[in-house]
Amino acid sequence: MRHFVTIILFSLLAFTQVAYAQSRLHDILDKGVLRVGTTGDWNPMTMKDPATNSYRGFDIDVTTELAKDLGVQVEYVATDWKTLVNGITANKYDITGSASLNMSRAKVAGYSQPYFYLAFVPVVQKKDLAKFSEWGDFDKPEVKVAATLGTVQEKMVKEFFPSAKHIVIEAPARDFQELLARRADVSVTSNVEAATLVEKFNQLAIVPVEEPRKPTPIAMLLPQDDQVWINYINHWVELKKTQGFFKATAEKWGLQSL
Repeated sequence: MRHFVTIILFSLLAFTQVAYAQSRLHDILDKGVLRVGTTGDWNPMTMKDPATNSYRGFDIDVTTELAKDLGVQVEYVATDWKTLVNGITANKYDITGSASLNMSRAKVAGYSQPYFYLAFVPVVQKKDLAKFSEWGDFDKPEVKVAATLGTVQEKMVKEFFPSAKHIVIEAPARDFQELLARRADVSVTSNVEAATLVEKFNQLAIVPVEEPRKPTPIAMLLPQDDQVWINYINHWVELKKTQGFFKATAEKWGLQSL
């Protein structure tokens, strides 16, 4: 019996050592580069400047800090919402910027601990505010609802407004552009992005619904089968939360967590 237990313990140790040796963490440290997948189209989380091919935003500050603490350089890899998860599973990048927790994504990818919380609100043309005042006003066949393919909002609007006409567009186009062009009556987005949209585009407004829907944590996507890398990121997130880093970074970008 003792011999059998010894064999089991050695097998577990060997498995742990193999998993540890194959961890993305050690690849990153060996190569000196952290690859981060980011869409560059979610203001103020991640924004790409086409002129310089550079990024800025909350996510960029967070992942830059992570790379600094790892002692490596950060490399941003352009992606879009419909291929965000595929980039993780195909090893195109080691981690993503912020992504809403979503159980479909969680079937194939891992998540870090959450570090920010948001909810979703409807955005319309300001001159249409008289038509819409509550969520139910959008669930009508004559209402056109825009969503971006591959986002959590795509599934959300189909759930919220099954009777409406759904206009699903592909990145790099965005749902709010359909709203600006009057090809849609409403788009649903996070309270975070909505605040930046109505500030940037005077013709848009947030519908004063009784309360936002789908309160959702956001976190970074990671390879699902790399527990060593997930553990490292979770420890880092917990430390930075305790030290006030996420709160200070959110305040810098005018963000308020739920």
